[in-house]
Order: sequence, then C-alpha cells, then structure tokens
Amino acid sequence: MYDFVSPETRSRMMSGIKGKDTKPEIILRQGLHKLGFRYKLHDRNLPGMPDMVFPRYKAVIFANGCFWHGHSCHMFKWPSSNEQLWHNKINRNMEMDRENLSRLQEMNWRVGIVWECSLTGKYRINSEEVIELCAQWLEATDMTSIEIGGQC
Repeated sequence: MYDFVSPETRSRMMSGIKGKDTKPEIILRQGLHKLGFRYKLHDRNLPGMPDMVFPRYKAVIFANGCFWHGHSCHMFKWPSSNEQLWHNKINRNMEMDRENLSRLQEMNWRVGIVWECSLTGKYRINSEEVIELCAQWLEATDMTSIEIGGQC
C-alpha cells in the first residue's frame, strides 16, 4: 500500500505518539486520585514500568493502547504496509507484556490492565464505571488481576 506522506512526515508523526500521559492514562489517574487513591507513576524498578503503582495495595495498573499491544478489539487492525515489521513489533510487545505480567505476579504484585477501547473507543464504557471497577479491584485484595476492555 502506498504511503501518502513523505518518510520525514511519517517519522515526525510516529515520533509524536506518546508512551506516557496518554488520554486513557490521564482519565484513570484523575479519577482514581479523586477517589483518594495515591500512586507512583512509571516505576522503572518494576517489570514493564507500570503506568500506575499502588504500593499500599501491592497493585499496578497498565493503561494499554489497543494498537501497540495487539488487543483483539475494533481499534486494532494489522497494518497493510510494511507488514513484517509491524507483525514483529506488535508480537514482540505482546510477548513482553506476557513476560512482565508473569514477573510481576511472581513478585506478588496484583496486575490491572485497562484497554484504551474501554475509555475512548466506539464501544467504550462510561469512564466513571471503569474508574469504579478499578477502585473496587484495588480494595478487593483477594482479586489478583483485572482486565477491562470496551463492550463488543
């Protein structure tokens, strides 16, 4: 498939994609903070550098982008150009996600994953509901993990 922008423009566009402080992450952070939850951001000492770390609850939350992490939802579609590069990249991201999840669980951390589609997609859930689900999970110490995606 032909790319309609120059390589320089494409490079500039791709470099503008954020890995931190994304819209879903900000929504979660503000909502949970408003409910009284305190957290650290992007702790480099933990596998996968979780978006939010809640030491009091021995829990972490990742706000995953559906495209970059290969989520099986309407927001993810394999690119039709440079297919091998994208398959390698996204499959490697998914493999690293599994490894980080396993390592965190071995360290007795509880892991929450909130998918981008749950907060911004066509089938999104009300953001207050997503935040409330996260809050309930944080306080329910018997639940080791949670995964929240959009309604399909």
